[in-house]
Amino acid sequence: MSNLRQQFIEFSVNAGVLRFGEFVTKAGRLSPYFFNAGLFNDGARLGQLANFYAQTLLDAGVGFDMLFGPAYKGITLASATAVALAAKGRNVPFAYNRKEAKDHGEGGTIVGAKLEGRVVIIDDVISAGTSVRESVQMIRAQGATPCAVLIALDRMEKSGAEGALSQLSAVQEVEQSYGMPVIPIANLNDLFTYLSGPGASAELAQFKPAVAAYRERYGVQG
Repeated sequence: MSNLRQQFIEFSVNAGVLRFGEFVTKAGRLSPYFFNAGLFNDGARLGQLANFYAQTLLDAGVGFDMLFGPAYKGITLASATAVALAAKGRNVPFAYNRKEAKDHGEGGTIVGAKLEGRVVIIDDVISAGTSVRESVQMIRAQGATPCAVLIALDRMEKSGAEGALSQLSAVQEVEQSYGMPVIPIANLNDLFTYLSGPGASAELAQFKPAVAAYRERYGVQG
């Protein structure tokens, strides 16, 4: 596990973004942890988060020309990541979409730079893949090529309803459907490693068995 991944998990825990307990997921599952990227809600946290996104993208070695952030969380994430990339010497344009088209001003649904070349989609997580699918359609409609999806956390769990679970995660389904990589800053295995390591307090370490049981029941092979 890379040090950057462990640093991100620790940062998320300290920021209160990654929490442990009992939470009901969008799929109706009782999860022992919850990741809420909306709580990266001040300048310092957003700046640190963007730095993790930027470094993860650069380390991945994916060729890209610009960033795209799907509304709504992706707008802030793509904007901040573009700033962080520029600080690292890689200045690239970015764009995002609005939910409703405007018929005045710049008009349309795309705001920012023109969508062209190889485009990285930036979001917080992938649950059902709806945001990615809509983004791919918008990018292709402009004649550009979606080349990767960059997310904060890959939960690495099977998609689908209880009793009809897929053997693939939502992330794996996106990769198969669109033939492009999904690059997470960290994933469930990194979270488990953190809980098993010296950085986790006794209070956090107590959730390790619950996370292990959840991974055993819903997890996919990474």
